[in-house]
Amino acid sequence: MEIIRQLDSLRSALAKIRETRSVVGLVPTMGALHAGHMHLVETAMAQCDSVVVSIFVNPTQFGEGEDLNAYPRQEAADAALLEGAGVDLIWAPTVDQVYPDGFATNVSVTGVSAGLCGGSRPGHFDGVATVVAKLFNQIRPDAAFFGEKDYQQLAVIQRMARDLDFTHDIVGVPTVRDADGLALSSRNAYLTPEQRGQAVALPDTMRDAAKSIAKGDDIASVLEEAKEKLIASGFHNVDYFEMRNAETLENMTVFVKPARLLAAAHIGSTRLIDNIAVT
Repeated sequence: MEIIRQLDSLRSALAKIRETRSVVGLVPTMGALHAGHMHLVETAMAQCDSVVVSIFVNPTQFGEGEDLNAYPRQEAADAALLEGAGVDLIWAPTVDQVYPDGFATNVSVTGVSAGLCGGSRPGHFDGVATVVAKLFNQIRPDAAFFGEKDYQQLAVIQRMARDLDFTHDIVGVPTVRDADGLALSSRNAYLTPEQRGQAVALPDTMRDAAKSIAKGDDIASVLEEAKEKLIASGFHNVDYFEMRNAETLENMTVFVKPARLLAAAHIGSTRLIDNIAVT
């Protein structure tokens, strides 16, 4: 397995891979890998001849006061996991390889980026769309794999890929959860033991709310009660707890499938997100 940091070396390595392997998969990450990331890698390995994993903590998707400097970086441990999984190449570029001096281009996806995390983190999805478009052009994969835990991000990337005529597959992979139901996230490492115990209220509350809506309870009342439950459970702020059309992410006031509950809430210094289908 190679760890590559410069674009010229990346292109040479990819050319060699493509001489013998026809389908190249990409798993974009910011490192600090956990079982959720590794499930993406395993899915990519099952569907592709060769897998590239990118590790790049993207500065343009962090807003003012967010945790860019504190974001966990553990490249050696990540590399060991990926080598054990059979990954061929890690693309771990330096910042100048992604954003060279004078970089002045921004990819902005409207519609699906509105509200939710796009409302509480202005500019976040511009940063995501721009760096992912760069990764797509740098690696030119046949398929790229993203977790459904970041559901709005997945929708943004799918829209961008359609609009900009990227021809490779965008594969959404179901969320991986701990035994108690909490979605795996690099930010879970920020939680104290007490907060980790309280955090399970997020998936529990989402599951209860989805059941209530599916059986016909008033949507506005269910959503408001869910927010109150989270605050009572130890979260100190709820950015949003909403139901959206699962395909377009448009607001829904009447339950019609496909529907998705999406939530973001703060506990301690940590912001957690989650989503669940309403069936």
